[in-house]
Formats: sequence, structure tokens, C-alpha cells
Amino acid sequence: MICITNLTKKRHPSDGSKIILQKIKEEVLGKKYDLSLVFAANALMKKLNIRYSGKAKTAAVLSFPLSRKEGEIFINLAQKKYSPLFLFIHGICHLKNFKHGAKMEEQERKLLKKHGSRYRHRN
Repeated sequence: MICITNLTKKRHPSDGSKIILQKIKEEVLGKKYDLSLVFAANALMKKLNIRYSGKAKTAAVLSFPLSRKEGEIFINLAQKKYSPLFLFIHGICHLKNFKHGAKMEEQERKLLKKHGSRYRHRN
């Protein structure tokens, strides 16, 4: 299951897109994995990044594994560099224990190619 919380004034994915996010989550993490997805703005993302990564800058995405079957992803809707779908996939890959590098980039490309054309999101 995916629980979506929007802490911004921007629009987040519609119910139709939530189905795509659910499919990606199940493909990578499994059907029994519970995921909380939070859309946040710069201030909260910077605060979380300082607290958990020790980096005094705004993050585009942060992933927090809470247990083997539960995690949370924060996506910064204020940033313009990456699409929310890419950030979701990037966060999912981190929850699956991928580290930055060729394997993770390959997984991200595969998922974007498979699901990207069906994802509709406007800020």
C-alpha cells in the first residue's frame, strides 16, 4: 500500500498516477511493503537533510527505510531539476538498498521506460 501526504500547495499525482506508483512500488519492493510518500517543500527537505544526512542543503528526495517491510520517501515538489516520477523511482531504489552507480541508474532507466509514458503529473 502507498499512503500519500502532500505538505505543499502544489498538486501531487492524481489517483490515476497513484496506480502507476503502486505498480512500481510492488515491482521493486513487493506487494506487502507499506510505503509512505510525502510531498514536501524546500524548508522541510533542508531540515531533514541536515538532520539525517548532515548536509546543509535542500534535498530533491530522501528515503527512510523503517523496517524490512516499511519505508518512507520525501519528494521535494519545489525543485525543478527532476520529475516527481524519477524522484519516486530513485527513492524506491534506495529503499531496495541500491547505492548510486551504474546498477542503480540501469534500474531507474528500466523503470522510467516501462512506466514513464503512463505517468501524468503537473506541478
